[in-house]
Amino acid sequence: MKLALSAVTSSLAMATAIAGLSAPAMAQDVANQPGDAVADGDAAEDGVIVVTARRREESLVEVPIAVTAYSGEALRQAGSIDITDIAQTTPNTTLEASRGTNSTLSAFIRGVGQQDPVSGFEQGVGIYLDDVYLNRPQAAVLDIYDVERIEVLRGPQGTLYGRNTIGGAVKYVTRNLPEEFSLTARATYGTYNQLDGVVTVSAPVSDMIRVGGAVARLTRDGFGENLTTGLDNYDKDIWGGRATLEIGGYSEPVLIRITGDYTKDDSNPRGGHRLIPGLRSGAPVLDDVFDTRGGLNDPEQEVEAYGLAMNVSAELTDAITLRSSSAWRKDDTFTPIDFDALPAVDLDVPGAYFNEQISQEFQVLYDSGPLSGLLGFYYLDAQADTLFDTRIFTTVPGLTAFTNAAVDTETYAIFADFTYDLSDRLSLSLGGRYTWDERQADILRQSYLGGGSPFFGGAGIPFGAPSTNFDGSAEFEKFTPRASISFMPTPEHNFYASYSKGFKGGGFDPRGVGANAPDLDGDGVRSDAEVADFLSFEPEEVDSYEVGYKGDLLNGNLFVAAAGFYADYTNVQIPGSVACTVAGLPSFCGIVSNAGKAEFYGLELEANARLGRDLMAAGDRLTLAGSAGYISAEYKEYVTNIGGVPTDVADFREVQNTPEFTGSATLGYSTPVGDGDLDFTATVSYRSKVFQFEIPNPYLDQDGFALFDANLVYSAPGDRFSIGVHGRNLFDKEYRTSGYTFVATDPVTGAIPLGANGFPIPTLGPEGTLTAFYGNPRQVFVTGTVRF
Repeated sequence: MKLALSAVTSSLAMATAIAGLSAPAMAQDVANQPGDAVADGDAAEDGVIVVTARRREESLVEVPIAVTAYSGEALRQAGSIDITDIAQTTPNTTLEASRGTNSTLSAFIRGVGQQDPVSGFEQGVGIYLDDVYLNRPQAAVLDIYDVERIEVLRGPQGTLYGRNTIGGAVKYVTRNLPEEFSLTARATYGTYNQLDGVVTVSAPVSDMIRVGGAVARLTRDGFGENLTTGLDNYDKDIWGGRATLEIGGYSEPVLIRITGDYTKDDSNPRGGHRLIPGLRSGAPVLDDVFDTRGGLNDPEQEVEAYGLAMNVSAELTDAITLRSSSAWRKDDTFTPIDFDALPAVDLDVPGAYFNEQISQEFQVLYDSGPLSGLLGFYYLDAQADTLFDTRIFTTVPGLTAFTNAAVDTETYAIFADFTYDLSDRLSLSLGGRYTWDERQADILRQSYLGGGSPFFGGAGIPFGAPSTNFDGSAEFEKFTPRASISFMPTPEHNFYASYSKGFKGGGFDPRGVGANAPDLDGDGVRSDAEVADFLSFEPEEVDSYEVGYKGDLLNGNLFVAAAGFYADYTNVQIPGSVACTVAGLPSFCGIVSNAGKAEFYGLELEANARLGRDLMAAGDRLTLAGSAGYISAEYKEYVTNIGGVPTDVADFREVQNTPEFTGSATLGYSTPVGDGDLDFTATVSYRSKVFQFEIPNPYLDQDGFALFDANLVYSAPGDRFSIGVHGRNLFDKEYRTSGYTFVATDPVTGAIPLGANGFPIPTLGPEGTLTAFYGNPRQVFVTGTVRF
């Protein structure tokens, strides 16, 4: 906390010092909202498409990176609810809520990601809220309100965005405050008693100071029911808010922006749907996939997240701009996870996650003549605590394994990225980042008999010595370069080629069992070094090569972006949970593999076309937007220990959450109605087969499927008010997004053998754990917005 206050104080001092300097006014183009043309398909009318993929404002055509941008207006027109919605129309991208909650995010881009939310493991896709990196996936399913734009950067962004953007980055950018008084109120009502309300207000205090904020209340009944507890399943109960203070900006050379945000998610725990009957109780498979029978509801689910950030930008000269970003964030999550989804305590895991981080970034931007770019420094201090019980009372009455793991991360980095115009048409970009990581882990695992651990209100008695009592640290360093060359025969066309390296630090598995560490030197004693080696995993790296083209064609009537990529992925971190034996008793253990090598290559295409004007009425417009992604993702080496023998099982493993094909098409029609406009859009999106885990599982893996959405929105003159009808998954497609599995598999092939009863053989608990979670069913809702 002292460091956080110091960072904020230093930024305030910087802001005060530079506020008085004489400098030209910063250019502001408030008429052209960044990203509008990307989503609206009307680059000719909306002007240059602006993004900040390279941490500086550039046109989308200029940036030699595969980027998809969504403007706030386009998201509003589409009735987008949260950040996961954009994955339907973004190539080779998966964004979804992680299994048991509405708020924890699983993100994958081009085959790289992380779906394990415990401390020690970090996302392979960086999530950024106003350029502040969210170090943990809890509370990262950001609801869409008060948003300026969302950018999705595909491929490693290690130079400018750091060590954990090995797959790509998702940037959520909130709106700057307008110079004039503004009040917007939005209300939504829909199926499953969806009832949302958002109020946004801002006002000038003086010519230099503006204040504003937004409050959101987002609710929905469940798609199903927990038949044991009577609670709604897949419901939504969220309070959210943001507050902003801005000083300067617009005609001033300095902008100081202080923001705070708060989210409280009191939704019920999401219970899984059993795919097999209870093997002991005989409980049948439920007819409704959104129903569950899990009996665990302690602790009550609660997610609370909040943060404070200050961003300072000062234009010192026509060529030099200074930026500072200081941030503090905290989130607390309590969640009851009923793996077996039955009333019996067969595999119940009450859990808690506590995360806190501070970060500081400084940048010096330079733009003069043929040279532009930036220098920067970044610091992050993050603490992640994970506590959970593993209760398997049906196997051994009252047996609980309690884990208390604290994994802290301290990171420093220096970076630079510059572009030099070799001629009017040819430019070269070079960049690099050097990162220093220190990971500190304190992991305690203690068994209890007679009930759960005291932390979760149990009355269990400690049984035996701790199976893990580890305190250790590791340091990692890495240089991650980037280089690209762009040829722009005209300002409307860009052919580019790039290379970039991604890096994600190693760490320690908080669920690992030190007592099971091998005695490597055969002396009969498990040394601290042997335990550390057993619990640790190495950093992963990717070398990515990309060629692409971006262009505005046919006088602005067609925008096209195409990219081909190849990635060499090494030391891939693969965390998992397996049944194991600890001190002769059955238990739940973490296991991490550093799969040797994987190879990814693929193609991506995005296009926006204006098909016609004045077709059926004066001033109408017909547009078509589409996206397509193809990726070949396979392991070339995947060595695992089978019976004490290292075995390469690459031929029998798949890359998780990475469909081979993704695609979407959106047909839009806009026509004047009275003095306003009526807009209709219809979107079909497709994803081919998805493997939930590296070992194929025919029960959990999802075959290819398509979703159909549609929107009809009327906007009054001057956009004073609007009303829209939105439909999601209108054909009510049933599809799996994630799940849990604790059944026997062949250690090499991964095949699932069947027992005498014709069902998979359980490995933990006699009932068998094979449960799935599903994407949202058909939803229809009406949204009205009023602006003053």
